[in-house]
Amino acid sequence: MREVLPQLLAWWEAGETVGMGTVVATFRSAPRPPGASMLVGPDASAVGSVSGGCVEGAVYDLAQAVTTSGVPTLQRYGVSDDDAFAVGLTCGGILDVYVEKVDRTTFPELADIAADIEAGRPVAVATVVDHPDPAYVGRRTVIHPDQPPTGSLGSQRIDDAVRDDALGLLAAGHNGTLSYGPDGERRGEGMRVFVWAFAPAPRMLVFGAIDFAAAVARVGGFLGYHVTVCDARPVFATTSRFPGADEVVVEWPHRYLAAEQEAGRVDARTVIAVLTHDPKFDVPLLEVALRLPEVGYVGAMGSRRTHDDRMERLREAGLTDDELGRLRSPIGLDLGARTPEETAISIAAEIVAGRWGGSGEPLGALSGRIHA
Repeated sequence: MREVLPQLLAWWEAGETVGMGTVVATFRSAPRPPGASMLVGPDASAVGSVSGGCVEGAVYDLAQAVTTSGVPTLQRYGVSDDDAFAVGLTCGGILDVYVEKVDRTTFPELADIAADIEAGRPVAVATVVDHPDPAYVGRRTVIHPDQPPTGSLGSQRIDDAVRDDALGLLAAGHNGTLSYGPDGERRGEGMRVFVWAFAPAPRMLVFGAIDFAAAVARVGGFLGYHVTVCDARPVFATTSRFPGADEVVVEWPHRYLAAEQEAGRVDARTVIAVLTHDPKFDVPLLEVALRLPEVGYVGAMGSRRTHDDRMERLREAGLTDDELGRLRSPIGLDLGARTPEETAISIAAEIVAGRWGGSGEPLGALSGRIHA
């Protein structure tokens, strides 16, 4: 929903009625992840995508029907030899799409949720998308980490179970469908609850105000990271040199990272790119970075000789083999990159591969599923 929220909110504020289809579960090589949404507006326009073009026509028709009937629907779209082109999922994937009517009556919390997302406040939205009793389908609750939830899914037992699990998804920044018994029994089946987890954007911390950092900042922003460039040299660390960064900080890198960790602003989704390749900056910084209890990625730029020298200095500083094993150095995948932009793609590719468990090998040289 995040990508279509501005248009959805505009229609909602105007008192219009919108049909919205949302991917709530995927199987095999599905083209869009859970949480991807498509709107059918009051002017019959389509906004967003649930499948990259594969089943949009079918979802469009269903959304128009649901807007008229007001009855939310969970629909599965798949592929077989006979219907490969009927719904268009020729990739072999399977999508569960929840389609609902959205207006001020059915989704009164939308404006408050949009305000939370805009302000960077974590918020989760849990919706019953399947239940043996149709009266439960469409019930919604809004969950914040630091306050009681608003709305109810039907019983205190359901609300308590979903809140606990939704907070876990929110901490990880992942959308997902949860399964329970009809009254929230954890070992039961029959009820499915989809959770949008609107966590603040993950952070990318780029250390070293060099031309490569400017390219990495641009790519990081494209991938959805909140990008910070940090360098101790004020003549280089300027916003004019790094327009792609969300913020530019003048500070010794190791001091800045330690302060951010102390303030609770570094977590398992944070990625750190050390581009200084200068021992006086990167060795103290990596001492801090590689000892962080949670961080998604730590990579450091440099030649083979720089890498070997850096590793020796870090061992002398007391880092263990396990801590050193967390370092991706030289940074990036082997793409043959030369320019700053090509190098930024190499670094981004390594980050994405690490996040999703990719091998970094050409897909054409592999067999089996494309998406793990």
